[in-house]
Amino acid sequence: MKLHVLPAGPIETNAFLLTDAARGEAILIDAPGGIGELIEPILAEEKCRLVELWLTHGHWDHTQDAAKVARATGAKTRGHLADKGFFETPQIMSAFLSSRIKLEPLLIDHWVAQGDRFSALGRTIEVRHVPGHCPGNVLFYFANEGAAFVGDALFAGSIGRTDFPGCGLDILLKSIREQIYTLPDATAVYPGHGPATTVGTEKRSNPHVRG
Repeated sequence: MKLHVLPAGPIETNAFLLTDAARGEAILIDAPGGIGELIEPILAEEKCRLVELWLTHGHWDHTQDAAKVARATGAKTRGHLADKGFFETPQIMSAFLSSRIKLEPLLIDHWVAQGDRFSALGRTIEVRHVPGHCPGNVLFYFANEGAAFVGDALFAGSIGRTDFPGCGLDILLKSIREQIYTLPDATAVYPGHGPATTVGTEKRSNPHVRG
């Protein structure tokens, strides 16, 4: 499996394209604006078909091109039910958007929940619910690869904002300690913005939440 880190959209939101050339399949985690144009040449070069699109949460910068990508590729979508309103009625986020940013409603094919396990690219993925920044923020954990894609719950040296509706600092800190910091220290943490880090690094040095 190959990992492509693809920052895109107005605020450089990380999207993650996972490709498996042997299987001819790929998965996209989050879909910021313009991501379709970035993944097309990679999929063509590696002869992969996008089979699934996973959303770490429903905030606009992670879902801006989700409907477009799903429509163009036929990829099945996954997201958490707590963010159904953001996915299906994105206009509720209009107060936080420039009028130039347009959002399309997105239908989720498979709702995910805490503790779910499913197979993709021949691997088993675990879902952990990490609310606080957004009600439906989840992480997707690849145990064999030692990698967790955490959305905007935790960043390198920082944490997600908690001043949006449905957010809460106490909720987020509890989520991080119980759902992220309980992963092995060597686990690579891939956040929705900025560089990757590890669970151990954040437990030792994150100024907002120590392990």
